[in-house]
Order: sequence, then C-alpha cells, then structure tokens
Amino acid sequence: MSEDPVLTAAREGAYELGITAVSRGCGAALRVIAAVSNAKAVVEVGTGTGVSGGWLLRGMRRDGVLTTIDFEAEHQRVARRVFSAAGNPPSRTRIITGRALDVLPRLADRAYDLVFVDHDPGEYAPVVVAAERLLRPGGTLVLAGALAGGRVSDPTMRDAETVLLREAVKSLRDSDAWVPALLPLDDGLMIAARAQ
Repeated sequence: MSEDPVLTAAREGAYELGITAVSRGCGAALRVIAAVSNAKAVVEVGTGTGVSGGWLLRGMRRDGVLTTIDFEAEHQRVARRVFSAAGNPPSRTRIITGRALDVLPRLADRAYDLVFVDHDPGEYAPVVVAAERLLRPGGTLVLAGALAGGRVSDPTMRDAETVLLREAVKSLRDSDAWVPALLPLDDGLMIAARAQ
C-alpha cells in the first residue's frame, strides 16, 4: 500500500525522532478497520508523528474525531502539522499531552468505536481494561506490537515487559468480553471486538 507525500513526510519525521512508526501494511489495516467500523470516535494511545493517526483519519467517517494521547509534546507538534497538511480541520483531532493511564480515566464510558494502542507495552494490560470501559459494544481494540518480535510466543523470554505484554494478550484471548484475532503484521497486530 502506497502512502501519500504527507504520510511519507510523517514517517521520515518519526525516523528522525527515533520513533518506530507503523508500517504501510499496518496503516492500511487500520484504515480498513476504521472504515468497516464506520468509526466516528477513535482513541489513539501513542500519537508519534501522526503516521497511524493519519491512516485512521483516512478510514474514519468525515465527521469523526480522533482523540490521540502521547506524553511527548514535541511528537504531537509534528503530528498536528501532519494532520493539518492532510487537509483535516482542527475539529477532527483532539490532541492530549499526558500519560495514557492518567488521561484514559477522564474519557467517557462506551463513547468510542475504536481504540488503537501503539505505546509502552508494559502498560498494555491497564489500557486493555480502560478500553473495555471506553468502547461501545461491538467496538474494536487494536494493539500494535502484540508479538514483540516473537518474544511473546517464546516461553523462555521472562523479562518484565514481555511478561506484561504476554499477560495482556492472554487476557484478551481468554476473556468473554472480547472476540480477538492476531494478524501477522509488523510485530503482531492484535484486534479484539468488544462483545455485544
């Protein structure tokens, strides 16, 4: 899947800042998920330079709003420029600077169609709990990096980050509240629909 010049510039900006942006294939998947969901209200945890947010906005309804959270204000300044350069009016994005675990509790219950997480894997478990509250029934949770380069599926890997990520993935797989699937994109893209 090719990217337009705006997303290409955002990807180059991510590289310059030392951020790993989602791949083009992952971005295309996010766009499709947003489109199939007819997403109007989306939460993104981990703004980066706006690569994933740009893909999500392309799939969302035209009247949709992307709420994106990151603790790095500089990254968000770049993302704001990217969203604007792509022709999105400021009303389509709500950019919140702060720690996800501080911001998510302030967001409305069952008000969102999609939650995308590309953030600190050590915090995925509490973000999954928050997503269950935030998503409307049938809403979709997407976790980037769910396989952590193969570490999650390797039982000999016992470092704290891998264990926490493994537990978050397992909680989605084992819960009656979610209908999950793992796509082999990037380092694993876990998609889970919130049960009706």
